[in-house]
Formats: sequence, structure tokens, C-alpha cells
Amino acid sequence: MTIAEQVLQAARQAVGGSADVDVNVAHTHEALTRFANSYIHQNVASDTATVTLRIHRGGRTAVNTTTVTDDAALAALVERTAAAVRVSPKDPGWAGLSGPAALPHSPSPDLATGEAAPDDRAEEVKAYIEAVGGLTAAGFYRNRMVVTEYVNSEGQSAHGTVVEAAIDGIAKTPTSDGAARQASRLMTDLDGAALGARAAAKALASQDPIEIDPGEYEVVLEPTAASDVLWILGGFGFNGKACNEGTSFVKLGEQQFDPTVTLTDDPLSGPAAGTLFDAEGTPRPALTLVRNGVTRAVTHDRRSAREAGVPSTGHAGAESAVHGAEPVNLRLEPIPGPPPTEVEGPAADSAVLALVAAVRRGLLVTDHWYTRCLDPRRLVMTGLTRNGVWLIENGEITRPVKNLRFTQSYPEALAPGRVLGIGTHAPAFASKYGAASAMAPALHLAGWNFTGGASG
Repeated sequence: MTIAEQVLQAARQAVGGSADVDVNVAHTHEALTRFANSYIHQNVASDTATVTLRIHRGGRTAVNTTTVTDDAALAALVERTAAAVRVSPKDPGWAGLSGPAALPHSPSPDLATGEAAPDDRAEEVKAYIEAVGGLTAAGFYRNRMVVTEYVNSEGQSAHGTVVEAAIDGIAKTPTSDGAARQASRLMTDLDGAALGARAAAKALASQDPIEIDPGEYEVVLEPTAASDVLWILGGFGFNGKACNEGTSFVKLGEQQFDPTVTLTDDPLSGPAAGTLFDAEGTPRPALTLVRNGVTRAVTHDRRSAREAGVPSTGHAGAESAVHGAEPVNLRLEPIPGPPPTEVEGPAADSAVLALVAAVRRGLLVTDHWYTRCLDPRRLVMTGLTRNGVWLIENGEITRPVKNLRFTQSYPEALAPGRVLGIGTHAPAFASKYGAASAMAPALHLAGWNFTGGASG
């Protein structure tokens, strides 16, 4: 009997067969190699089992979690959850449990990626450091494997394994830095040497930046910056709870985006990693959020779906009852074209450089940083550029620019007629906001509103 089955059986005995009970168990192995000043300075690893028990009885719901999995700890988890549900407030939003349902077919996970040893990570870190060519390198290489089991009293049972490897690093000169990163469900996809060379090229090209006046500029957002746009759109906009409460910009069925924009949430898309069911055991199929600029769907857990009168999309998370269900495997469709190649200079690759060639006067942006929401209904964000900004003049990258603060509505930047180009390649990135991923091509946008320098 598995841990999940053991807890389910004990909970049903404690509260009776009429209660709704579900159990989610996540075994997480995560290992990390950090480097700074061009040396590896830390190798760490953790193995954690997180058991979450939820009981709904008599119109009340209680949830408890433990990371201790011996018999006594699991019995205590059941006891305190059963006690809590008796005194919890009424839960009018309870939507019931998911019934038995088949999951989409999943390819077998690459266990070598999930279980990569320190020596495996060190080889790619070494390649990254050597490729920066004498500049100072810092960053990390992470590999992760999550084995999840879900069971409930309605008979649903789901099991899945997700693996991921990611490199994120910078190269520094005394006055500048450059960054490059990549994630994949296959560690063999990661190329430390190519990433290190790209970060070094950006750092060298960022020296002695000039200051420019604030204002609206045509921009090319590299995939690293475009991925931030996707995560923000997903978390604030395509969030079913936010839509129900009227705090999202989303208007289903309307042409809110340029016709070139097609956005999906797909756990099986390309190198990005994702589970095929959510924290409520609901299958998570591919979901088209935007098709040819028309908003088609938002993500739901069972609560927000019940309120909206639609089925759950399989996006329940540990805190979705509070913060809403969010997309976790976003992909902005690139345009058809040949695979990109590495290029000289600060552009990430040939796909980015092709977009730069179409800009008369604008900015090439590597990264967004410290992005914060000012107005969720218009999704106006403020944030900073980071890790390299350059002036583009007549299709050429001409000089580095000091970091800038922006204040910009993300949906308005992607509105009809505002997307002038999309890259041919959508690399995968691990989210800085949690256990999620995004696949984002570069974006050529007609305007981005910069409101000042990084200092104000």
C-alpha cells in the first residue's frame, strides 16, 4: 500500500464513508550546483515527501500537510485534519472531488536527468565558465524530479513523474554583465559552453552604456524577457478565479491580441516539463488560451470552474483556492522558420537578430526584473530591464544603454497591430515564480513605455 492509499484509508475510517477525502503525495528530489567568481562553491541536494490531506464533511473543509511520513506522523495528520474539519467554517464554494478519469499518455521521464550527479552538473558548469573567456561567471545548474501520487474517495487515482534540468548564469566585467539560461526535461539538451559564450558576448557588449531619455520605444524582447511576459499574463490574466472576480483583463471570444499570437498551456509541449494532472486529480490536457489573437479560454480548478459553470481545466495547485488556478506550461507559438544559430554580438541568436533587422530605432532587451502589477484589470506592470539593453538604429545594434524602468500594459503591447514580429524559436525556461515553465520566442513590438532610469 502506498503512502497516499494508507492515508486515504485511515482518513475514511476516522471520518466515515460519507465524507469527501483526497490525498496528494509529492516526492521531490532537487539537486543544485552553484558557482560564483568562476568557481563551484556549493553542491546541495534535498529529498522531501509532502503529504497533503483534504477532508470535506458536513459542508466544511479542512486541509493539512506533513513532510514526515512514518506511521505515527501520518496517523497524526489524519487525526488533526479530522478534528479540524469539525470546527472549520462552512465552505460554500466546495465543488466536490474529481471522479475516475483517464490521463493523457505521457512519455517516459528521463531518469538520468532527474537523478543527475554532481559530476554531471560540474561538467556543464565547467564548460560555461571556460566559455566566458576570462570574465567572471556566476550562476547555478539545477536538476529536479517530482514523483506525484493522487487518490480520493471517489475512486480517482493518478501517478506521474516530472523531471527538469536548468542552467542560469551570468558573465561579468567590472562595469557590465550578461546572462543566458535554458531549461529542459532532458539534461542532454543543455549546452553550458553555448550559454557561457552568449552571456560573455552580452557582458562585453554592455560596457560603457549610454543614458537615453524615457519614452515609448519599439522593442525586441529576447526570449528571456518574453518569458516574463508570458508568466505575468498567465498568473494575472488567464486565471479563472481572477476572471470570476472581475480583476482580469480577459474577455473570452474577443480579439484582444494581434492575430500572430497563439498561446497554449500544454504539459507535453516540447522540452518544457509538466504533470498530466493537477492537485485535485483532474487530468490536464493541452489548453489553447489564445488562437490567432482571439482569447479562447482561461485556467480553472474545480472551485473556479463551478463558479464559472464550466469544467475544470486541471490547473488546481496547492494555493489555487486563494490565488486562483494559473497556467503552468505556457507556450507562445513561434513562426515557422529554420532553427536558430549562434551569432556574434549581444543578440541571443539568429532568430533575434532577424527581428532586430526590421527595427528603425528601438531597443533590444535581454531581461525583465522586479516586475510588479500596478493595475490588474489592464495588467499594467512596472519593472526594470536587466543583463543588457542596446539601442537599435536602422536594423543594427549600435550601442549599450543603461538599465531602464518601464510601466507598460502587457496586453496592450500585444494588441492587434502592435506585434511586428515573432521569432522562429521558443526555448524553454524554468519559472522564477514557482514550479512552472514557459516556452517563449523573441518578440518585436511596436511600442514599450519606458518611464525612467533604473534609479527612478
